[in-house]
Amino acid sequence: MGLFDFFKKKQVLKISEEDRSQFTADMAANADALVRQFKDVANLDFSVDSLHILDKVIEDNRAFYKQGDDETKRKMIIRIGAYIFEVARQNYGGAYFWYNRLDQPVLVSGQPEFEMSLLAYERTKLRFENTREEDNIPTFFNQYVEGVKNKHTVLIA
Repeated sequence: MGLFDFFKKKQVLKISEEDRSQFTADMAANADALVRQFKDVANLDFSVDSLHILDKVIEDNRAFYKQGDDETKRKMIIRIGAYIFEVARQNYGGAYFWYNRLDQPVLVSGQPEFEMSLLAYERTKLRFENTREEDNIPTFFNQYVEGVKNKHTVLIA
């Protein structure tokens, strides 16, 4: 099953290699900006374990997020989501695509053998807006890791 078969109704757009390279650089720059922003309070080193620290950063900034305007919320989601994406890409590989239906990036790992897909922006927003334990970032990310290890074709959001 190919990416476009799997996402046929979800409108995933393939992007050129030049655009993908720029998109990857932009994603890395946003993730690096988050690391710099919290360098004095959090050791964000792009390891899978650092997602526990990231989840604490989200918890600690939930009130700020809820009081923020739409642009502030968008920037918070982009930086934190970029960090999650880059943890996935740096540890498990993958390529970025654009997911039209939700107007956000998706990271697809495992091609061509399988297609494990991750929507980090959507989960970041959900984590800011919900306090349920099952919505935490490490639990979410473990679903992605298990999918990669088991070579599943699944979308994790």
